[in-house]
Order: sequence, then structure tokens, then C-alpha cells
Amino acid sequence: MQFRDLPSVDRVMASDGMAALTEAYPRDWVVDLVRRELDRARQKIRDGGKAPSAGDVVDGVGGELRSINEVAPRQVINATGVIVHTNLGRAPLSQSAIDAMTQAARGYTDLEMDLSTGRRGSRQAHLQSLLQQVTGAEAALAVNNNASALLLGLSALSVGKEVIVSRGEAVEIGGGFRIPDVLKQSGATLVDVGTTNRTYIRDYQDAITENTAAMLKVHSSNFRVEGFTAEVEPSELVELSKERGIPVLHDVGSGALLPTEAYGLAHEPTPQQSIAAGVGLVFFSGDKLLGGPQSGIVVGQTELVRRLERHPLARAVRIDKMNLAGLTATVLHYLKQEAEAEVPIWRMISASEEGIKDRAARWKTQLSLPGEVISGRSAVGGGSLPGETLPTWVLALSCEGDAGGPERVMRRLREANPPVVARIEDDRVILDPRTVMPEEEESLLTALRDALSR
Repeated sequence: MQFRDLPSVDRVMASDGMAALTEAYPRDWVVDLVRRELDRARQKIRDGGKAPSAGDVVDGVGGELRSINEVAPRQVINATGVIVHTNLGRAPLSQSAIDAMTQAARGYTDLEMDLSTGRRGSRQAHLQSLLQQVTGAEAALAVNNNASALLLGLSALSVGKEVIVSRGEAVEIGGGFRIPDVLKQSGATLVDVGTTNRTYIRDYQDAITENTAAMLKVHSSNFRVEGFTAEVEPSELVELSKERGIPVLHDVGSGALLPTEAYGLAHEPTPQQSIAAGVGLVFFSGDKLLGGPQSGIVVGQTELVRRLERHPLARAVRIDKMNLAGLTATVLHYLKQEAEAEVPIWRMISASEEGIKDRAARWKTQLSLPGEVISGRSAVGGGSLPGETLPTWVLALSCEGDAGGPERVMRRLREANPPVVARIEDDRVILDPRTVMPEEEESLLTALRDALSR
């Protein structure tokens, strides 16, 4: 019977290698993990497996302790060419933003104190001033993410009332986050107008009742509808808003503060354009094309923003001091007109093809391994600019001599320290320099040499 071959807890604790674990970690914790490892072993035996030796159990516990002891999330080298990679944490931060967040985390701050008077102040005051100057809005508010911003806006302005949304804009943003569900959660009633592919201003006009609280426009940032289509521009809704006294809310999604078309990409609506058109409130993310830490931003008319600030939900979704510091530093880059040089997202977007090609060629030379530098495409990612790509140059590595092929090489790269994430095309491992930081290159090359030599 395999169960008889299972080592006891005492035997495992007396085994070679266990002393090092109990010296590094609390003994009670190690004993608990040994018991869990033995429980898993019993289940394996029931499933037809063999009993582990005491040494096997020690190895299993040691591996689990090392895994638990790692700080998470871990640094990852992004060689996929996807600039705003949602699974890899979206936007990497500028050095100024990192420094600001580190300083805020290290000690006390004037988060909610006015140092000139010694009295309580607003955590939003400085950032609000910067956002007003960058977007042209009367007022601004930052919360912990854009989903929270939209939920707060709808909860504060439309509970128990109707919100008009184009049927083609009642979208799922991601992770099961659907506009109709957000409206329901906020206490508002969705009134969808038009059709999936065509909506006109008259559809909004016909849907307005005495119970209408707002007209909501949502930018379809993660998909594209082409062909026989029509949508209502924010400026048209603003004119209707003036006639009927109903505010226009606009979720522009990615938070691009620079004109994407200037970089060879399709137009992405900016908060500045919506504010200039007269939209009441504009919602956008701080950690996508804006390039800051996770946050949601609301800019717009003072009266409407103040209603959001006074709502009880505002405290539940308020931004913390570290993200506030990082977001402030990021927005300051735009005000100083240095975002392209300082914000990593825009540095990647604006990188020259020649510079990218030179980096890929240098990697090939330093690796001395089978591969070639070929043209490719980088994606913006992050649910922004669907289908839009940038021309790039990549290093394509042949894996013909590896028994496991490109999948095995990719797995080895993910096991590196730091892990490397790339992509596979035509049975080759593809690495795009556009999304690899210059300071990460040496670690990347080390991981590649190890992955291709084993």
C-alpha cells in the first residue's frame, strides 16, 4: 500500500535540507507546509501516483517557500511589442513618477494638510490644478480607476433616473465590465437608442423624457465597427444638451492627451477635445495612453464635479497617496510638453524605425545565435486603438535545433529572472525592441542565451 510509504512529519523534519529551511523561516510555518505537502501526496496516491520520499517532500516545501517569499507582482521584460500590455500591468512609469511615488511611500506627506495654514487641505488640489491646465476643464477629480470614475459619475447624477446611451456604445469594456451593468449598479435606468451600427441625433431627441438625467457617450476603445455606420459627435450632443438642460457625459477610455494621428495612428478622442466641445463630464484612465499609475480621472464643469466629490462613493474610490503622487508627476510631463521624451508609453510610440532596427541588429550580433532581423508590427494594446499597429523591426529566432520548439523556448524565457515575455510567429520566437527598456537589454540577452543553450 503506497500510503504506508509516506514519510511522517517528524521524519521529513529530520531530513537533510530541512535545517536550512527552519533557519530561514519560522518552524511552525515550515511544519504546516510539510503537512500540506503530505496531504497533496495522499491525493496523488489515490489518483494512482507513487509516494514521495522525505527528500521529495523537503524539495516541494522548499520550492513553495521560495515561491511565497517572492515579491509580487514581479518585474517582467516585455518583448511582445504590445505597448500598453494589460496582462503585464499596462503603462510603465516615468522616472519622475517612480521617484514621486517612492517619496510618498517612504514617509509622511502633506496629503491632506495645507502647509501654509496648518489646517486640513484637499488631496486633490494640486493635481486638479494641473488637470485643469492640461485639459482646459473647469474642475477635475481623480479616483482609483476609470470604472470607479464612471460608476461614481452615474451614481451621483442619475440614481433613479434614465441615462440615454447609443445601442452601439453599450459595450463590454473588459473583464466582464459592461456599461449596462454599471448603469444598473448606479441606480440608473439604461435607455438605449439607435442601432448597433447607426445612431442619429434624432434618436437621442426622441428618447428624452422628464426623467432623463444624462446622455452618455462611450468611446468603443477596444473594438471597431466599420462599413455602414453613423454615430453622433459630442458637439451634437452638447447642442441638444443646451436645448434640453441635460448634461452630456463622455467616457473617452484611454486618456490620450497627445494627438495619436501625429504618430501614424488612427484618431483617438482626447479629453481636451471633449471639454472644448462643451461636454459636462469626461472620464478616462490614467494608466493607459496617459502613461501614469492606475487611476481614473474626471474633468468637466465645476457644478457636476462637485456633485461627484460630495457623493459617499467618492471616499470609497478615492485615489491613494502613492498613485496620486505618480499621477501628478505624469500629468506634469504634459504641462511641460516633455511627455514624448519622459513618458515611456510615448517614448515607445515615437521610437524611430531606424533606432529599433539598430537595437535588434545589435541583439543578433551579441547573441551569436540563429536568427534574423525582419520587419514587423507593434500593437498599441490596452484596449486602445483597436487594429492599429506601428511599423517595427524584430529579432526572429529560429528554434529548429530545440526539441520543444518555440513553445519550450518561450517557457524557458518565462522562467528567467526577470522573466521575459515574447511572441511566436511562423514557428519562431519574435522579440520586439520597441517595448524593451534600454536598461533591460543585458538581462534580456542573458535570458535568451540560457533559454537557447539548454
